[in-house]
Amino acid sequence: MICSFYDFHKNLLSKFCVLIISIAIGCTAYNLGTGQGTSVLEMVAAFEKASGKKIPIKYCPRRPGDATEVYASTEKAQKELGWKAKYGVAEMCRDQWTWASNNPWGYKPKP
Repeated sequence: MICSFYDFHKNLLSKFCVLIISIAIGCTAYNLGTGQGTSVLEMVAAFEKASGKKIPIKYCPRRPGDATEVYASTEKAQKELGWKAKYGVAEMCRDQWTWASNNPWGYKPKP
């Protein structure tokens, strides 16, 4: 995932330079996912596997206004940034867990 995000940032820098040159600076959203949907339970299972820890979950009734499904296309990121995810949810969870384990204080120095 680290390599994948390096590629993204390299492509984003190119896009940013184009935006500055064209004076079309603004804010836009890109879906940097794989284009494959992932349920909450699938994500929990992936983090459990990556961390080797059981994640406690609590099932609750749906709240008014909760979406049953949400989809986002990756086409814009691919078209405008040349971005296509190389890794899936399992690798993302593994890399995030490895980084968090090696950096328990995040980007801040150890207290």
